[in-house]
Amino acid sequence: MHETTPRDRLARLRALHEAACLRAPALQALYGRAGMTPADVRSAADLARLAVTPKDKLVDMQRAAPPFGGWLAADPSEIRRVFVSPGPIHEPQLHGDVDGHGFARVFSDGAVGPGDMVLNTWSYHLVPAGLLLDDAIAACGATVIPAGTGGAEAQAQMVIDLGVSCICASTAYFENLVHVLESKGHVLPAAWRVRTALLGGELGDWLGKRRRLEARLGIRTLSAYATADFGLIGFEEPGHEGYTIHPDRLVQICDPVNGQPLPLGMPGEIVVTTLARGWPLVRFGTGDVAAASAISEDGFVARIGMLQGRVGQAVKVREIFVYPRQIEDLVLQSSALHRAQGVVSRQGHRDVIDLHVMFGSAGTPELEADLRDRFKQLTRLRFDSLVLLGADAALPDDAPWLVDHRHG
Repeated sequence: MHETTPRDRLARLRALHEAACLRAPALQALYGRAGMTPADVRSAADLARLAVTPKDKLVDMQRAAPPFGGWLAADPSEIRRVFVSPGPIHEPQLHGDVDGHGFARVFSDGAVGPGDMVLNTWSYHLVPAGLLLDDAIAACGATVIPAGTGGAEAQAQMVIDLGVSCICASTAYFENLVHVLESKGHVLPAAWRVRTALLGGELGDWLGKRRRLEARLGIRTLSAYATADFGLIGFEEPGHEGYTIHPDRLVQICDPVNGQPLPLGMPGEIVVTTLARGWPLVRFGTGDVAAASAISEDGFVARIGMLQGRVGQAVKVREIFVYPRQIEDLVLQSSALHRAQGVVSRQGHRDVIDLHVMFGSAGTPELEADLRDRFKQLTRLRFDSLVLLGADAALPDDAPWLVDHRHG
């Protein structure tokens, strides 16, 4: 992996883009529309002058100029694989990529290496997940079992027969493997050699679920933030919640409407520029939402908190975006709160947000004050009123966390 310090990332970006503009007309056009050249990018603010390219626009560009939409900045002979993600989006991987788009960092930090037997259950068909993880495992010197998706009973048996020490899977599929093994009479953790699991993220109390799995199964769980377009964007570090940003990714947290960077702690869209050669996506809007928890000395995001949802789920209230995940977190943080829903409306020319809640037991003034404080911490807003719901107006379990009544 190419380690890049904050001091030289912008210089490296300028050099990469000056060369890439000669091959990638889409990149050259992006700079042209902003009245810029790569030489003008001297700060994070300069980079933010370039427009955000959302995923659906990349789909349109590839349809108009197949197969790569004018973004390929390498000779076609340098392409090792072409992945096809939903959209469809064609994503090239070059022969020079030896660490699975940065994923080797996750395994090496998780002490997975020579002597480890890794069961990789992610798909090897068209999409990049399985093969990128395969490359990363090999780069760390471990042995990979390219299982792919499906066949839980057979894969569970492989865990025992081959002495698997690490499993790569979605959290739900990992739990299914555990269920299959225990239903066959295997007593875990005594019956297996698994000590590490790289799990896909979930909304809800996912960190709590991971801790419970770790305690019950005697393992360490790992996670990463990644997309098909970039591979690894962020990885976990002990003692820090969320994800530390890979040094070859320049991340900004941006307003989903105007694309401008937001202050530390304010949630917005994760916008990524890569320093990888050949596929120079710049200011690419991932559609994922998080808040920055640390900024690097060059002005880019150094760490993000846990993902809060997708851009399309956001509701703008008094110029601040509120996300369903924030209401869910409010419930998860309070043992007394059973359900909650944010209800947005308009009174005159003012946006109003009310919090409808169901307490597991009787509410108290102290609980209500605590909710006000927690709501403000999570959203940077004060709710206008707290509506206590009784049994006759109970929220169903599948009720949305956030509703907007301003538009009909």
